[in-house]
Amino acid sequence: MSKKNLIGATNEQLEKMMEKRGEQRYRGRQLFKYIYRDNGIDFHDITVLSKELRQKLDDEFAIIPMEPSETLKSEDGTIKYLFTLSDGLGIETVRIPDPESGRVTVCVSSQAGCAVACKFCATGAQGFKRNLTVGEIIGQMMYLRQVFLQDAFSNVVFMGMGEPMLNLETVLKVVGIMTDGAGFSHGAKKITVSTSGIIPGINGLTRSGSKVRLAVSLNAPTQEKRVQIMPISEKYPLDELLVAVKEYAVVTGTRVTFEYALFEGFNDTKQDVKDLARTVRGIPCKINILAYNPVEGLPFGRPTPESVDSFAKQLYPHVPAVTVRKSRGADIQAACGQLAGAIKPRR
Repeated sequence: MSKKNLIGATNEQLEKMMEKRGEQRYRGRQLFKYIYRDNGIDFHDITVLSKELRQKLDDEFAIIPMEPSETLKSEDGTIKYLFTLSDGLGIETVRIPDPESGRVTVCVSSQAGCAVACKFCATGAQGFKRNLTVGEIIGQMMYLRQVFLQDAFSNVVFMGMGEPMLNLETVLKVVGIMTDGAGFSHGAKKITVSTSGIIPGINGLTRSGSKVRLAVSLNAPTQEKRVQIMPISEKYPLDELLVAVKEYAVVTGTRVTFEYALFEGFNDTKQDVKDLARTVRGIPCKINILAYNPVEGLPFGRPTPESVDSFAKQLYPHVPAVTVRKSRGADIQAACGQLAGAIKPRR
């Protein structure tokens, strides 16, 4: 009989598991702490549990960490990990150290493939395979914590493969493990959930009470332009999206980040600056400008650094905050929009 892997189990699930076996619920909490805070893998090391209980757990369960099948390191220090899942699908996770700020950001995947199909994104070109489980998402970060210990990461962004808002219930369970004092004990304000504009997901995040940050991949200042590169805009139009985003900002009291990738000759004109300023007016926000990261086979061009800086300087007087985000890991196809997980394209 194969043993059930407990990585991905929530505190509540472990407490109920112990209770079902005639143990006190708090024993589940002790097991939760051992798995997530202590990075433990051997039940016999949990000395707060009786030897008999440890043996029972070992007979029925396992703690099996994820291991990457491939690791690529960029010249700038960025590392991309390919994890092969139990069904053979591949997902990618990116660790991005910033020597200037001292921050280390990990970019986590929430799906294998993606159903949103943005026309500039390598992941979207693969099509959708399936949602990841809690264990497959949290496992990406647990591997990094095993390798780098307390230096594994300071910030977590759900900006890897997939659309997090289409797997929101699972993502929120992962966030619960991360922010739990007996889990990762990671601050919610250092966790960002990104979306291409899934309105029900944004509304769900608003209602959840979670303190995580919201980032919206905007990429175009008008509905007319946005629908050309992000087909999801047909289902969730820009004007309706902005209503949901503003509600999130008001209810949570936090500003939203709008991600804006610049495509040469498409969304980088003076008129685009004016339209973008008008679009986000009245929403507490900051705008991250980044140059598009080319993907082989896709018909989009990368603007020059001078063009990016010029766009940002024109925009700043009209919006609360603008930053230019430097792409990291492009030489190993680890930058935004380049993650493909070695999945063969669908026919």
